[in-house]
Formats: sequence, structure tokens, C-alpha cells
Amino acid sequence: MNFIRFVILYMALALGANAAIADTSALEALREGDMKKLTFHSSPQAVSQTPFEHADGGTGTLADFQGKHVVLNFWATWCAPCRKEMPMLSELQTELGGDSFEVVTLATGRNALPAMKKFFDEIGVDNLPLHRDPKSAIAREMGVFGLPITVILDPDGQEIARLQGDAHWNSDSAKAILTTLISGGS
Repeated sequence: MNFIRFVILYMALALGANAAIADTSALEALREGDMKKLTFHSSPQAVSQTPFEHADGGTGTLADFQGKHVVLNFWATWCAPCRKEMPMLSELQTELGGDSFEVVTLATGRNALPAMKKFFDEIGVDNLPLHRDPKSAIAREMGVFGLPITVILDPDGQEIARLQGDAHWNSDSAKAILTTLISGGS
């Protein structure tokens, strides 16, 4: 029954969506279970432009992901809820990842690259990036206090929603929300 409701709401949104979904009430109606913790902002918020480290030693910024919706997950190797949540984010990337959507993971704080690789190996994740925010500069600038925190960025590179704590990112509710956002162009 919930799936049918998601499909009906998704179709209504897809048919009526314009370049930016200003009214989030329809998206909020898609929230079930853990996704009820997802809060949509009344207006998009700027994100940090501070560089982060890639696993290969290079750097990047969140602006590198403009043009697509992004689920940005702040995590750490010592975070037990992160261990539970990361495989679900991996599944989400497998199912929805592409030119218009990407799951981006950013280890914040002191997380050595070998420990990050071991963490991903132990939980069977091989399709998410090993980006690092070693001094927690990005996390601080974006008001990330406690882990995990997941934010959704729009194609303009602005934060449009935030969820504190772990969640089932592979749930029908999460997929319905993200598919609606992706198809609506917001």
C-alpha cells in the first residue's frame, strides 16, 4: 500500500514539477520510517567551499558535484551507526547513481586512509568514495555536530535537506524522495 502511495505521489510531482520544487510539502509526504528525520530547508543553503582530500592524495570541493543531486554523508571509522548505514548508502548509489545523482561520503576528523579502506572492506562497500575532511573544517562550516549527518545537495550545489543520525537510505521512502527530486530538477 505504501509503495502505491509513493508511486501516485511521485507521478503527481513528476507531472507538476518545474525547475525548482519550491513547495516541499509533497516531498515531506513521502517521508516514512527513518526518513521522517529528513528536514527540508525553506530555502537552499550555501555549503562549504573548503577542499577535502581524495584517497589518491588529490583534493576536491563540493562544487565538483554541481549539476547533480548529491546525498552527502559525513561519517567516521569509529562511528557505529555509520557502519550500519554505509551499506545502505552503497545500495542507493548502485541503484540511483549516474549523471544526475551521486552518493558522496566524507570522513570527518582523524580517519587514516588505511582504516577507512579497512572499514569499507569489512562492510563490503566498494562503490563509494574515500574522501577525507581531516581537520573537520567542512563539517564545522556546515554545522555538522555528531555523526552520521547526511545532507542533500541540489544541482546548484546548495543544501536543501538534512538528516541527523543513521537512516535506511535504501528504503522505498528514501528512493521515492530522491527519485522525485532527480526527476523534478530541484
